[in-house]
Amino acid sequence: MSDEIRLEGLGVAPGVLDTIVTMAAQSVEGVAAVGAPGIAGIVQKNSRKGTARAVDVIVGEDGTVSVTVHVQILYGHRIKDVAAAVQACVLDAISIQVGVEVAAVDVYVDGIVFAE
Repeated sequence: MSDEIRLEGLGVAPGVLDTIVTMAAQSVEGVAAVGAPGIAGIVQKNSRKGTARAVDVIVGEDGTVSVTVHVQILYGHRIKDVAAAVQACVLDAISIQVGVEVAAVDVYVDGIVFAE
């Protein structure tokens, strides 16, 4: 099986979608980083597929896209609001840049980062 993701006749490398999701999530105020801190983050970076990754994009049989993204949030920001903003920003980025319907954006907050 190829790692290429097929979207309505268009082949897209998984790294392209990961980059779009990562850039969208990082643009949200209150997001410190995409991915888990420490050893969990190292495991995420080295994972090729599955829920262990910082960003995971799955294309359903109906052609919709489901996204999972793990983030760290800056201390002092309301987690629920930041997560909702990440969902909206990722949904817009995928919809606009790739042109496919997004079925779900699941956001996991893996850590809080304190200002130095």
